[in-house]
Amino acid sequence: MNDPARAILSNPVRPWWHGATIYQIYPRSFADSNGDGIGDLAGITAHLDYVAGLGVDAVWLSPFFTSPMKDFGYDVADYCDVDPIFGTLADFDALIARAHALGLRIIIDQVWSHTSDEHPWFVESRSSRTNPKADWYVWADAKPDGSPPSNWQSVFGGPAWTWDARRGQYYLHNFLKEQPQIHGHNADVQSALLDTARFWLDRGVDGFRLDAINFAMHDPQLRDNPPAPSNGKTRTRPFDFQRKLYNQSHPDIPAFLQRVRALLDEYDGDRFTVAEVGGDDAEREMKLFCGGGDKLNTAYGFDFLYAPGFTPRVLRDALDNWGEGDPWPSWAFENHDAPRAVTRWMPADADPAVFGRLKMLLLACLRGNIFLYNGEELGLPQVDIAYADLQDPEAIANWPLTLSRDGARTPMPWVADAENLGFGTGKPWLPAGESHRALAVDRQERDPASLLAYTRRILDLRDSHPALRSGSLTIVEASDAILAFDREADGERLRCVFNLTNAAQQFAQHSVGTTIETVGTITGDTYGPYAASVSIRP
Repeated sequence: MNDPARAILSNPVRPWWHGATIYQIYPRSFADSNGDGIGDLAGITAHLDYVAGLGVDAVWLSPFFTSPMKDFGYDVADYCDVDPIFGTLADFDALIARAHALGLRIIIDQVWSHTSDEHPWFVESRSSRTNPKADWYVWADAKPDGSPPSNWQSVFGGPAWTWDARRGQYYLHNFLKEQPQIHGHNADVQSALLDTARFWLDRGVDGFRLDAINFAMHDPQLRDNPPAPSNGKTRTRPFDFQRKLYNQSHPDIPAFLQRVRALLDEYDGDRFTVAEVGGDDAEREMKLFCGGGDKLNTAYGFDFLYAPGFTPRVLRDALDNWGEGDPWPSWAFENHDAPRAVTRWMPADADPAVFGRLKMLLLACLRGNIFLYNGEELGLPQVDIAYADLQDPEAIANWPLTLSRDGARTPMPWVADAENLGFGTGKPWLPAGESHRALAVDRQERDPASLLAYTRRILDLRDSHPALRSGSLTIVEASDAILAFDREADGERLRCVFNLTNAAQQFAQHSVGTTIETVGTITGDTYGPYAASVSIRP
């Protein structure tokens, strides 16, 4: 269906997503409209004015599809319906309509490397070796000694194979055993997945994030993965002991992504695709999945999501890996799978107000699309979740060595003095963070010096300057303390300088030009702790 509101969202100069700011919403934790303790689509719709007021271009919704919730929606049992805990298809249609009326695009997850074991496809596939969907998942016979077909390990711990007595075979699962691996090489499976994409495109969605897409196809020969060097790192899972050469990242994946792109090109309005790609070979795969203009639009990996340090060299290396031209990069400092960045990066003696502004300004100055995770605009820290309250299956399986993802998934704090910080009236599925009370939306709304107010201003700055939105990026300095780079487009050149330490630093090349934004204290050539500036250069 064509959406009449879409015309007002189009940009005749460049695709809307080029340099866009995309706001990720984790539906379970955003806003609970019915008091059952779980966020829902109606709760999101009720807060879209707030999201639009940030100045973002689009919203990415994490999964809301029918699911038994073994992995909180990333185990999909029906790709074309809404789980009742989140609402109905009518609720989704209302969300789309309100978003488009506010000028927001809607991007949704597509989880195409696996389904739930309750998905009708898998129920049929496991029923026999001769049914019409027998080859829709990855099945294999046991070795002569009864052991699994290969040595592949699951991300969540233990072998990536589970025995199924009904078929007398093992099935592959790169994540939970309740998340059987789709046989991505099967052309019929690919067509069925594209049909699910068409279902949502016809309902008005503006694009997709393809979850764990480098897991979409495996090595049909089922060769064993070789061991990985330890590199002195603590390894918390068997998965970390292998080089993942054969259970993922098959060279046929880009051809499938060409089919995805062809489908989206049938629709008007610059539909958008972003790949999630993690792992040891992520940089090469991201470029392979997005390069050439005939596959996905962009990809974001894990350069910053798990980086323990916030250093010029970490940032320089990530930026250098992408360079100029095709493909176009995307960046995120936080998401639902990673610890909150302020907790990972900010020293205990740093000024949270200054650090939060520097982090937000740096993200807004990067070349590429940028993703904000709900609550990041408030400066939320990670919440320490007690073992008894854990929901994250990976953290439970590997406790206490794997940091729980739950600490970044706690309820959004809307009203400081309200029950459950305004998230909803029922007991939340995860406890609200007490450290979030002082950072609640209602308190920051009343404070013109808040990080929320600053985020709105900085996103407006990004949109107001073509050099920031879509320009080139040239590193000027990446020392132990200072990161400086130039952004340039349409005859405009900006110098962006960041002191990424909690001590004063000298940088002499900032003073020529007109300063349009600062963070912290800058006196002459001296940048105070976590100080930054953006200047227009002649």
